[in-house]
Amino acid sequence: MRKSMLNRALFIFMSLATLAIGSVQAQQNKLLGVRIWPSPDMTRLVFDISSPVEHKVFSLSKPNRIVVDLKNVKKGFISKGIDYSKGYVKHIRAAAKNGGRNVRIVLDVSEKVKPHSYLLKPHGNYGHRLVVELEQKVKKRSVVRTAAQYTNQARDIVIAIDAGHGGEDPGAIGAKRIMEKDVVLAIATKLKRLVDKEPGMRGVLTREGDYFIPLRKRTAIARKHKADLFLSIHADSFKDERAKGASVYTLSSRGATSEQARLLAQKENESDLIGGVTIDDKDDQLASVLLDLSQDASIVMSSEVAIGVLKGLKRVGKLHKRKVEQAGFRVLKSPDMPSILIETAFISNPKEAYRLKSPKHQSKMAGAIMGGVKSYFKRNPPPGTKLAMVRKHKIARGETLSTIASSYQVSMASLRSANSLKGSMLRVGQVLEIPES
Repeated sequence: MRKSMLNRALFIFMSLATLAIGSVQAQQNKLLGVRIWPSPDMTRLVFDISSPVEHKVFSLSKPNRIVVDLKNVKKGFISKGIDYSKGYVKHIRAAAKNGGRNVRIVLDVSEKVKPHSYLLKPHGNYGHRLVVELEQKVKKRSVVRTAAQYTNQARDIVIAIDAGHGGEDPGAIGAKRIMEKDVVLAIATKLKRLVDKEPGMRGVLTREGDYFIPLRKRTAIARKHKADLFLSIHADSFKDERAKGASVYTLSSRGATSEQARLLAQKENESDLIGGVTIDDKDDQLASVLLDLSQDASIVMSSEVAIGVLKGLKRVGKLHKRKVEQAGFRVLKSPDMPSILIETAFISNPKEAYRLKSPKHQSKMAGAIMGGVKSYFKRNPPPGTKLAMVRKHKIARGETLSTIASSYQVSMASLRSANSLKGSMLRVGQVLEIPES
């Protein structure tokens, strides 16, 4: 009897243990895949997981490696065919540990890098994700021209051109999977070429390829290059594919001018959640106060630029809104430079999506934006720039080249050179460009 009871107790214990093991296995997290997004100063890896994971990340040397240990994770699908030609990661290896309960991922890296990691909750089409960012331990110094480097010489006007989205964040997706991130980068690249061709102007791209940049880092890049204007280029989307036309937006610190503007700003501001960055910011309240104090002048200038750009876009195609709209776009919150956001068209409209993919139409869009930018800066050249140094003088009766040169304190030779004059003959009503003294 006693032996029978012991056997029965042992049977119950073993059954419960088996159920407990099965329950743990059932709850075990799954590693679903990995994506790599290299950018000039960082490589971002995004690991898709079935639920939040306890993890540990550390570095090893000789050779340089980054180790990612995942606890209570079942080794699953790791993407094959990853392009290792760009960024710091040369190869990825994964192996089960502790009897299949854990997974160790080893990243072979090309140089010493500093890893950062954090978890992201599900958002949009994405589930739980573990993000690992690799940055250079010793950052290479980039050479950036600043106003201080122009000694007794006028500087170029700098235009920062921001192609929205990128990498993990495709933006809006149109017919036949035409992606916003691709078409806006193409337009931005063409716009930069136009800016660089314009005497006295220089363009800077916030991103030059298919990689993600957090919203605030985009404006930081512009500020690093001492930009005089920030242009953020996007393609709109709507549930009704009949929606069409371009729009131009500036920042509003008080509220959106329309419900559509509010919803659009909300969608664009969520880009950080999709692309893979933490948006925790303890200084938001302080930043808000500082913005209120210094942003008003920037918003006024932004509105003037936006009106010119909107006029240019009207010549290329339909406008969705005839007036410049305002909303609380995080990417426009730079009190030290005018900033506008351009929705080039509705990528959710099949006809407009096909046009956006056309290089010819992309060039037209870039030209329309450039026209508005050029017109603004001709009227409002920033002090110390080459355009600010270009002065005009209309010849009146009795004036000579010598008296004009004397009044502006420039040489007659420089006057001739600036106006392609072969001699000293002038005519009444003729307009001369006065070079920098």
